Amino acid sequence: MKIKVIPPLVMVIFGFLMYLLDRFLPVGEFDFFGRPQMAVALFVFAIIVFLLALYQLKRVKTTLDPIHPEKASVLVNKGVFKYSRNPIYLAMLILLLAFGIKLGNAFNTLLAAGFVYFMNHFQIKYEEEALLKKFGKEYQLYLKAVRRWF
Repeated sequence: MKIKVIPPLVMVIFGFLMYLLDRFLPVGEFDFFGRPQMAVALFVFAIIVFLLALYQLKRVKTTLDPIHPEKASVLVNKGVFKYSRNPIYLAMLILLLAFGIKLGNAFNTLLAAGFVYFMNHFQIKYEEEALLKKFGKEYQLYLKAVRRWF
């Protein structure tokens, strides 16, 4: 099956759903000391993870295209990829969590979990199949050594 999901668009859609949920659901609001600072810290952390992953992929001149993972020329398994098989998607999740904390609605965590579910079943599954076909045993070992998200 060919991948047809554009992950940044999926993140934006889930972010919009989070906004709608916060705007129209009359329950679930929360606040705590340092909430705005925590949202900013998570945002900065997500950007750092994203930029490190992007740098590592660019440095080895492999594809960044999530629609065509079979174009990967190198299996990147160092740096942030040593801790997460999908650090860019992890960064997107952290951005959603930061946005959810900024909004202050506890039910947004359900939408963040929905993002993880969606990405696992409609994106990552097909990427992993393509990479397994491309890199074989080397990728199998990587799957066993490194967790999907973190």
